[in-house]
Amino acid sequence: MLVIVSYDVSLVSDGGPKRLRHIAKCCLNFGQRVQGSVFECNIDYAQLLELKNEILDIINPKTDSVRFYLLGNRYKTKVEHYGAKITRDLQSDTLII
Repeated sequence: MLVIVSYDVSLVSDGGPKRLRHIAKCCLNFGQRVQGSVFECNIDYAQLLELKNEILDIINPKTDSVRFYLLGNRYKTKVEHYGAKITRDLQSDTLII
């Protein structure tokens, strides 16, 4: 299923920049960055729970926020992209790691 993760981390609070980096690294383990603080993750339900747990352990709920949009498996009819930044199709494009 395609999951969109977006987050906003307070950079003026204690440890804000560090939390911002940690959340980005966590999201990169599951998907690709499509905007500054927005990631697309093509993951299964178990991976979603793991991703959520990792992020919720990082954020400060008093100053930060995170949103998970679950678009499901038929996301191609729900996502439109315009502009310069090219994104990969996480299901069919070959990634060399």
